[in-house]
Amino acid sequence: MNSRQPTHTPYDGSSKLFTIGLKPLELDKWIEVDGHLVDHLAEKRRLYAEIPDKVFVEEDGTRDAQREVRDLIEAHLMATFPETYRRTSAGIEVIGAKGNRIDVFSDAPLVAASLLVQEDLILMRRDDSGWRLAAGSLCFPSSWLLVEKFGRPLQEIHAPVPGFGPGTRPAELINRMFDGLQGQAVERFNWSIQADDALYHPLSNVERIDRATNRPSRFPDGDVNAHAFIRVERQTLRKLPSSRDILFTIRIHLDPLKMLARHPDRATLAASFAAQLLALDEAQLDYKGMTADRDRLIGVLNHMANDG
Repeated sequence: MNSRQPTHTPYDGSSKLFTIGLKPLELDKWIEVDGHLVDHLAEKRRLYAEIPDKVFVEEDGTRDAQREVRDLIEAHLMATFPETYRRTSAGIEVIGAKGNRIDVFSDAPLVAASLLVQEDLILMRRDDSGWRLAAGSLCFPSSWLLVEKFGRPLQEIHAPVPGFGPGTRPAELINRMFDGLQGQAVERFNWSIQADDALYHPLSNVERIDRATNRPSRFPDGDVNAHAFIRVERQTLRKLPSSRDILFTIRIHLDPLKMLARHPDRATLAASFAAQLLALDEAQLDYKGMTADRDRLIGVLNHMANDG
């Protein structure tokens, strides 16, 4: 993981935190596959085996939409990555990977689809309350819990996010965007800092409140540069042709912060990253869990920007 360059650098100013930032996405770029595919799928299988009820939820009546997701993903993978996937009598499989079959939820099409891709897969369905989370495979959460968001509409899901709660303009805009989404796909990026390279990174509402109140450092030994990882979320939205539900995908990229020091655009990236951290207000820093460490992070980034 340390030898390559970051796949995405939204902290360059192209995707500011706490903005909607949806952009059109060409369908041939819908799903991302890289050299971590086999490892990420192995981690998904481990989580399904050890904590199945925390990483998969479904409402009754969503299986047809789940099958639609699985079929769309399988067709996309075979057309886009023929060197990585093959069709067998049992379905699509990753060439060179261990078997994707698992015991729990093995009959759920969304689970089958999730074991082909690195993305997490969330199914959103419209009712009188708005767009609600009707089913989901979430093995790699970025500081939230699937079971706490299950069945809830978008405005409640986003309630803890500063400026995005019920009744806010961003909440209304997001619902309108979901309603207006047709055949096209869109994407956005989110990013944060964590103190390890764990893909499974849950956080309950109670834990979030405690973190915002007590503001602990994630780097108690003070060595931000040695331990910090940039967690980039690439999110896509696509309305399903038949069910008219919306598939929300989340792809996690984890890059050591110190990787930026070797980037050819190090100075520009580090300076932009520092400027965006500096622009966050207190509520935003608390939500991201960066209040205690923001100044140290900025110090490391400024050193990168100005060194050499």
